[in-house]
Amino acid sequence: MPPAVRCETARVSTPRPYDLVLFGATGFTGGLTARYLARHAPSTLRWALAGRNPQRLEEVRDGLAGISPAWRDLPLLPADTTDPGSLRRLAASTRTLISTVGPYVHHGEPVVAACAEAGTDYLDITGEPEFVDLMYVRHHEQATRTGARLVHACGFDCVPADLGVHFTVGQLPVGVPITVDGYLRAWGVPSAGTYRTVLLVLARRRGAATAARARRRAQPMVEPRRVRAGAGRAGRSAELGHWVLPLPSLDPAVVRHSATALDRYGPDFRFRHHLALRLPLVVGAVAGVAALAVLARVRPVREWLLRRAAPGAGPTAEQRARGWFVFRFVGVGGGRRVVTEVAGGDPGYDETAKMLAESALCLALDDLPPTSGQVTPAAAMGEALTARLHRAGITFRVLS
Repeated sequence: MPPAVRCETARVSTPRPYDLVLFGATGFTGGLTARYLARHAPSTLRWALAGRNPQRLEEVRDGLAGISPAWRDLPLLPADTTDPGSLRRLAASTRTLISTVGPYVHHGEPVVAACAEAGTDYLDITGEPEFVDLMYVRHHEQATRTGARLVHACGFDCVPADLGVHFTVGQLPVGVPITVDGYLRAWGVPSAGTYRTVLLVLARRRGAATAARARRRAQPMVEPRRVRAGAGRAGRSAELGHWVLPLPSLDPAVVRHSATALDRYGPDFRFRHHLALRLPLVVGAVAGVAALAVLARVRPVREWLLRRAAPGAGPTAEQRARGWFVFRFVGVGGGRRVVTEVAGGDPGYDETAKMLAESALCLALDDLPPTSGQVTPAAAMGEALTARLHRAGITFRVLS
């Protein structure tokens, strides 16, 4: 669907005290995002921290003051996902709101609803397809009317894939059919929050399918263009020298929505998503995911597994320092073949915090195309966010 025209009237006529608010700064990823902003946000940025626990927010602020004394009086705002009034006040106070309060299918909708109503730009790091589809069905039209941009999946899910494909398409001729294959290699230690989210996504596959059908009914078709995206096929990639597996994540759906919104992807676009592994890891990955998918659907077992991971816990700085990801893309179109790469450090946390913070700064400060409603990172920010991330150390390059 082509991006809707952005409504600026409410935004311009209603000054707000903050450019950006981070909701969920006391959590693991929220804390990393707060520290990234403390190090890299311009001194003129009007920003604040929000959450339900004032004492823990003060502890986070004390840590940020150690990074820069400029933040010792950073405002702290009360907000709770169970208190709609507090969320309405929070959304009305800022131009851009980051939420790191998940799992989003349980805690995310009240924040999205408040932002859609207030005309406030919203960002999160969800990897939950059910949540993204439900938020489109329930809040896209309202956000389009108010001028809010609702941008989900602004972390490792799904910025490298979405911007990587966008970058690759930009190297190919205009107005031709295009195919892109993506191959991900990565290493990192998951946090308790990620572990809990994976279990919930596996357990809610039926709900995700229902939400996807509801979105297909609600979202207009893009005649006469054709757009397809999904998991790839298992096999051995001669180009990479690795075995590849289909990667059933949120990435293909986000890429598909970007391709639907942007004519630059051509009249006939197809994306396939793969995970590249060495053979022993392929066997372990298939067995592990299959077992977890079965166990996650048995409620007593799932609850026992969830109790094994305390919310807020995550990998140490030393573990994160060893993390890395490389996303290789092979694009073909108009008689040309191009190979590109997006690469960075710890995928789940340090780089996710960087992607989320830079996305928020991009929405709050940069001159961007007119969009509103639920939009993808590529459709909302595209080249501006790619440039920000490249300057921040996540590389985008053409290999051949």
